[in-house]
Amino acid sequence: MNREVSITNEYSQVSPKVVVIFPAKNEENTIEGAISVASQSNFNPDIMVVDAYSSDKTAELAVKAGATVIRQPEQIFPGKGIAMKAGLKEVISNNTNIGSTTPADIILFLDSDIKNLTSEWVDKLVRALVEDNCDMSRGFYQRQSRDAAVTKLIARPMLNIFFPEVSHFEQPLSGEVCARRQLWEMLLHTKGSPDGWGIDVWFLIESAIRGYNIKEVFLGRKEHTSFEDYRDDVAKLSKMAEQVEFTIIREAIKFDRLNLESTVKV
Repeated sequence: MNREVSITNEYSQVSPKVVVIFPAKNEENTIEGAISVASQSNFNPDIMVVDAYSSDKTAELAVKAGATVIRQPEQIFPGKGIAMKAGLKEVISNNTNIGSTTPADIILFLDSDIKNLTSEWVDKLVRALVEDNCDMSRGFYQRQSRDAAVTKLIARPMLNIFFPEVSHFEQPLSGEVCARRQLWEMLLHTKGSPDGWGIDVWFLIESAIRGYNIKEVFLGRKEHTSFEDYRDDVAKLSKMAEQVEFTIIREAIKFDRLNLESTVKV
């Protein structure tokens, strides 16, 4: 692929300012530990939590752990896309003066329900940008065999048909996504971004189509509390599956890829 936009490695001589954003809803059991661990990264990141109207102590505990906390602007669930875009806008505009007045160079999203998060995850994702000159890095990992049903049954098969240039990505719905500020700014100004679960694959498609350099980074094994919610009944993921499916379809329409469905034998 040819890049429409080339972002040069401007961090080779100085350490970049990194901000980690945790979208969170009712994650009081993991949010403190996640913030503490992420803060120990060698890149000394600032931490923001975007709270999606939690009914538990998520926001309170996040403040106690030292994070800047903002509330998701609309009380919609699922609203992961809303939360991620709100966090980006706050960090890029620096409205909350998170950490310092220095603009963020790199912004990293992490899921807030991870039980085995380590600071090495932050280091690896940021190093892919700093040392390998990537524009975006995305985590992939070993998971339980019954985990990632939407990825296995919806996202990857559909991407293989409509967007074969990203079909090699193991985790197209990864919640661990790191990118340069300039790339995030471009995505924020791109029309049609989803408000719900489709946001992760939308970020991937929109970045890849424009020729940005995207790298998957292996982070080991991922253990997260949300898996317990659907371990015995993947039908609970139906809304997520629906939103991911229609995000890919809309992107296929936008980029004139629907004709590729003729390659599928039924």
